[in-house]
Amino acid sequence: MKEELKIFLNKKVDEYNQPFFIEKDPVCIPHSFSKKQDIEISGFFASIFAWGNRTTIINKSKELMQLMHNEPHDFCLYHTSKDLKKLFSFKHRTFNTTDLLYFIEFFKFHYQSNESLETAFSQSLKKKDKNIENGLNGFYDYFFSLSDVPARTMKHIASPAKKSSCKRLNMYLRWMVRNDTKGVDFGIWKNIKPSQLVIPLDVHVSRVAKHFNLISRSNADWLSAVELTEMMKELDPKDPAKYDFALFALGVLEKF
Repeated sequence: MKEELKIFLNKKVDEYNQPFFIEKDPVCIPHSFSKKQDIEISGFFASIFAWGNRTTIINKSKELMQLMHNEPHDFCLYHTSKDLKKLFSFKHRTFNTTDLLYFIEFFKFHYQSNESLETAFSQSLKKKDKNIENGLNGFYDYFFSLSDVPARTMKHIASPAKKSSCKRLNMYLRWMVRNDTKGVDFGIWKNIKPSQLVIPLDVHVSRVAKHFNLISRSNADWLSAVELTEMMKELDPKDPAKYDFALFALGVLEKF
């Protein structure tokens, strides 16, 4: 049975891990940039916005990038108060101006002394860690380490410590870390290993995983995401997150 499932899921990965996938997925946002830091920042916003309708997610992400003059890295580092005022009308679902201004403040703080956003995730990660859990918890603490953090903004960043599946952050990490020749994921981060990635788990992926008896827990939480990832490691120990393409496509695009 496991061999049959591996063949089936590998076929789905090959089917959807293709350039055509980019256009209608939030990953299209970072793909509109070539500068590493622009890819990182635009991808981060697109992933954080990624709940609900994919077209809306993409459109709101594009709107924000335009407000940042399509140079998000330069904007975060060198914006003026006048630039920030143009952002006051921006809103996406529960993400509002207060949240946006803190995100920009964090990016300014981070990029003033770091070349890449990768260090924000990797600084708490050990090479021997079997997954990204310590990296995600460390990122949460680091992201909210600035003074005067708005309490409302903290709900927009998940962490395993809060038992969240961290679906959106795990998706973002897949984009930045996975490195193949297919052209969807970027593979621009080198200090986090693909084998440490965790499958982005939401209700759709959870439904598919339960159908194939890949998870036993009822909640789509961190423990379920790890359980699913460990099952996928039995199929590919070095690159379990590639199966996100198959599970997501079956759950959302094919409505399996």
